[in-house]
Amino acid sequence: MTVQLKKSAPASAIAITVVDRAAFQALAPKLPAPTRHWLATLGFVGAADSLALVPGPDGKLGRVFAGVAHAHAPFALSALPQALPEGVYALAEDGLAMDAEAAALSWELGGYQFDLYKPRRRPPAVLALTNSPAAQRGLALATAMAATRDLVNTPAEHMGPEELAKAAQLVAKQHGASFKQIVGDALLKQNFPAIHAVGRASHRAPRLIELNWGSPKAPRLSIVGKGVCFDTGGLNIKGGEGMRQMKKDMGGAANALGLASLIMALKLPLRLQVLIPAVENAISGNAYRPGDIVPTRKGLHIEVGNTDAEGRVILSDALAYASEHKPELIIDLATLTGAARVALGAQLPALFSKHFDTARDLVDLGLKLDDPLWHMPLWAPYKASIESTIGDIVNTGKTPLAGAVTAALFLEYFVPENQDWLHIDLFAWNDVARPGRPIGGEAQTIRTLLAYLEQRFAA
Repeated sequence: MTVQLKKSAPASAIAITVVDRAAFQALAPKLPAPTRHWLATLGFVGAADSLALVPGPDGKLGRVFAGVAHAHAPFALSALPQALPEGVYALAEDGLAMDAEAAALSWELGGYQFDLYKPRRRPPAVLALTNSPAAQRGLALATAMAATRDLVNTPAEHMGPEELAKAAQLVAKQHGASFKQIVGDALLKQNFPAIHAVGRASHRAPRLIELNWGSPKAPRLSIVGKGVCFDTGGLNIKGGEGMRQMKKDMGGAANALGLASLIMALKLPLRLQVLIPAVENAISGNAYRPGDIVPTRKGLHIEVGNTDAEGRVILSDALAYASEHKPELIIDLATLTGAARVALGAQLPALFSKHFDTARDLVDLGLKLDDPLWHMPLWAPYKASIESTIGDIVNTGKTPLAGAVTAALFLEYFVPENQDWLHIDLFAWNDVARPGRPIGGEAQTIRTLLAYLEQRFAA
């Protein structure tokens, strides 16, 4: 941990004065002349993600000035842990009053680095923060996000379906949830044929992972996460560039586990079910083929237009199974379509909802929390694009247009009409580095979804 929660900061901690441009302009005239001149020499004006090191009389680091966009930003302090010299720091009283949750969250995420294979060059700086419920919540959020990132960043060689199941089992053990999985040919016996069809070509057995937690009397929530641990594209094999980052195709599952861990850690009054269909979309003699008809748990038959549209196929069984329990809400998280990325880019997950008011609430929350997502339409006329002449539905559209929409409409076939459901098509990856958000796996929308669930079920 790069954040230490204490009753009070150690006397030896180096003070950090947090300012925005306006706060610095007001504070500067009150500073000692040497400090004021030194900051002017450095050109420090309180700009977001900037910092200035001020020497003490002995020539050692005396204090730090840090610029932020605002004191509640979830990445306000993220530029500091790996930029400051090693040591223990504390927030000074002469700066902005930092929100404790934002301080803990942003500092901890600023210290994040995936170091399973490549050791850190140096430890990050440590922040001593006054212990409080808000600071504890910030650390809980950061811990869940870091665990999500680690799952996505781990190469497929070490994060196949079995390893993903072990990660889910660890989450279950940490929070007192039950865990079970249906593996290999047992999927056929227990009527999950679509999951089996996609995963059967790999020597790593496909499976459906399930966690359950909470009081039977509480409202039921089902979270479904796409767990394609590596996606070659199947017989419709991807090109090299398209395949390069396909270890992240289980990003929906990783985010589902991150959200679930927060729900359990914060003890939301819910009866939680987590479902992860985990497969490797591989190529071998028994791989499912373009033109095949794949049966599903719901009884619908999928015509395979393209084996690289495998995520929606495995999700069909998981969504049908979740619906059988008649939850108050189903949320599925999936790295489902390139079309969503073309439309919205890497930073904006696509949100599909049957209810416009719910979608508006989530978009507003996402903007407020700097954990955004964007509403896309379940445009019913586009269902014509996924009609099949020999099956009930085809897993690819007849044209490349509106690919994210037709994928969502495909999933809607496996959710009852009266079932409340959210589908989130996310990237689970940072393609550019920003403070607290290094290039690599990312937790997207889980802070927003947590806040929405708290408003809806815990208010």
